[in-house]
Amino acid sequence: KFEITQVIGLTNDNEVSKEFRPYKQMIERLNRTYKASYRKTNGFDNIDGANYDLALWVAYYNFLRPHKHNNYKVLNEVEMLSQADTMLGKWQLLIFLGQQTILNLQHGEAANCS
Repeated sequence: KFEITQVIGLTNDNEVSKEFRPYKQMIERLNRTYKASYRKTNGFDNIDGANYDLALWVAYYNFLRPHKHNNYKVLNEVEMLSQADTMLGKWQLLIFLGQQTILNLQHGEAANCS
């Protein structure tokens, strides 16, 4: 269950705004980053297409995209991905690791991505 707190306006006029504004700013920045990389199309045929697109973008953002504030390194470094020379190779390894994690979770085993 999510607890939603609405932050209205651009100034901290009340205690709720003071407490939650930093989260709003981070969320808005993430939304701008996603929108900047989103390829405008005629939309998706169904919600599954939109969900797949977002899941792939989140994987790219967290595991493949260099970030300026992190000295142009990825946010979550996976040792196995450094073995790939190309972005295609990194994607293939990332998808493989994701599949292995799902299979391990289905069998009740802990994931090992090193």
